[in-house]
Amino acid sequence: MSILAEIKKPVEREMVEFEVYFNRNMKSNIPLLKIILNYILRRKGKQMRPLLVLLTAGLNGKITESAYVAATLIELLHTASLVHDDVVDEAEERRGALSINALWNSKIAVLVGDYMLSKGLLISVENSRYDMLEIVSEAVKSMAEGELLQLQKARKLNIKEDDYYKIIISKTAALIAACTATGARSVTEDPDTIQLMKDFGENIGIAFQIRDDILDYEANGLTGKIIGNDIKERKITLPLIHSLELASASRRREIMSIVKKKKKTKDEIDAAIRFVNTSGGLEYAEIRMNGFRDKALAILDTYPDSEYKNSLKKFVSFTTSRNI
Repeated sequence: MSILAEIKKPVEREMVEFEVYFNRNMKSNIPLLKIILNYILRRKGKQMRPLLVLLTAGLNGKITESAYVAATLIELLHTASLVHDDVVDEAEERRGALSINALWNSKIAVLVGDYMLSKGLLISVENSRYDMLEIVSEAVKSMAEGELLQLQKARKLNIKEDDYYKIIISKTAALIAACTATGARSVTEDPDTIQLMKDFGENIGIAFQIRDDILDYEANGLTGKIIGNDIKERKITLPLIHSLELASASRRREIMSIVKKKKKTKDEIDAAIRFVNTSGGLEYAEIRMNGFRDKALAILDTYPDSEYKNSLKKFVSFTTSRNI
């Protein structure tokens, strides 16, 4: 049994019910939209975010239809953000398949993303879940702000460690925190519990993103992204930030001149990767990642033992040990 199958075990039945609920809300009478939505549904990923919503709901109470509303809101937001990201990045592929903007065009992709966001708004209003809508809307706002901050910093390539955390907390961590906060909100109104679960999700999100950034420097043949892709796209992440801080002024200038280039040779990308691998950047990033992992686990330790708690512990460990 795979680790993800183990993690899913306490909510196997609920994940099936969520899929039925989600698919029902992804229907449209517009022929073009119907085709695109079916394409999106066929290439869905590991559904880690709905899984996190349901496990968090189970940890804090009894899972009901409210949890499916929360998971659907999150999945719609996540999918819309991926569609929009592909337009912003001019990406032609997503998870090994052609992106919406590559298959159709950017205008259609933006409209499909907008449609999915509006469906999320409607689902929350129809179910009178304005509380969940507030949590998710806050996440959307945060993600947009994080993306703009990253673009602003990328122009001058002057990202420091504090900037890096601001960006990933606003982007990746905001969405994961919305998963755990809405999961808790689906079963309780207690503000302290909801905030605790939001903090839990934020720590997972930060650790998840740092692991993603480490993977860009590790050649293991299993990652979904090409090694060195962040260097190629002029993205300065934690392993590189720390390595540059330790480097001499001349070495720093040399590496930054590679990063700044719009078109880089394979040898230049390899040189930047070697620099990070031999400068302690990966080890430092791993220490920081494990610190956030441990904060998430400490929050779980405040709960009594249960199958949901065990699965969430495995989820946190998977986040920081995954090779994909």
